[in-house]
Amino acid sequence: MGNFPAERITPTFHFNVCGVDFIGPLLVKPVAQRRISARKMYVAIFVCFVTKAVHFELMIDLTSEAFIACLKRFFARRGKSSIVYSDNATNFVGAQSELKRLSDMVKKPDENVSAYLASEEIKWKFSPPRSPNFGGLYEAGVKSFKYHFRRVMKNTKVSVEEILTIISQIEGILNSRPLTPLSCDPTDLSVLTAGHFLIGRPITSVVEPEIIDTPDNRLSRWQRTTKVVQFIWKRWHRDYLNHLQQRSNWQFEKNDLKIGSLVLLKEDNLPPCKWVIGRVKDVIPGSDGKIPVANVQTHSGLYRRGISKICVLPMNNNE
Repeated sequence: MGNFPAERITPTFHFNVCGVDFIGPLLVKPVAQRRISARKMYVAIFVCFVTKAVHFELMIDLTSEAFIACLKRFFARRGKSSIVYSDNATNFVGAQSELKRLSDMVKKPDENVSAYLASEEIKWKFSPPRSPNFGGLYEAGVKSFKYHFRRVMKNTKVSVEEILTIISQIEGILNSRPLTPLSCDPTDLSVLTAGHFLIGRPITSVVEPEIIDTPDNRLSRWQRTTKVVQFIWKRWHRDYLNHLQQRSNWQFEKNDLKIGSLVLLKEDNLPPCKWVIGRVKDVIPGSDGKIPVANVQTHSGLYRRGISKICVLPMNNNE
């Protein structure tokens, strides 16, 4: 694996250096009325290179004015960035051909976007082609979210208010993901999340009844937005934990759990933004010397789990 770019490892405030990616088109109605026709809209995803925090903004079309307005809203909420990276224009092909226009806006010096960036002294850079190690723009958790978001929103028509609610809740979910332990204390189960950099504490959500298996014709419009969020959380949460397991196995010997390591447990039917965090209290080696089972201490008690249900946090202090 290649070395990380300097922008990803140099300490700075959040979103000073970020990447931007896009999802779309989405079919969105100005208001939730049957006779109102839907129009194509897009979601801009800003990813902080240092903290892995994400920020979503809705774009009503692919005009330069809409993109500038999107940047202004983002800078007003998160602070102005000094460097913004985006995908190389050659990556916008096939089904994403419409998104190529966004790249053209900043590549042509006579465009309004280029003039705005120059006036604000913002450097816009394109990531090198075939460089998956370049920046949080390609962070696996965000890529997994995009996949599930496209699947669930492909043929779904929502209002502007509903799509804003959906992307705001998903933004909170992505920013709630644990990144690394906060201390080496074996009794401390605190983890660092992207939410700590944004609001100074972990991001939580209101617990609602699970309605994923409820037919849409039995749900109100607002309940259907909750169903969309729960659907994406359930699948993205599983993919993210699987990614942590793959990372651990790539960096360290498989089944190499250490006493005191901070871990996440794979549990079913967790509400959005809820993570089961614990520390390995002791390990139970098998006859071959490997560790198939471990006891994990959580806030709610001691659990015995197989290694397939345990995910070691990356950048663990004990390693």
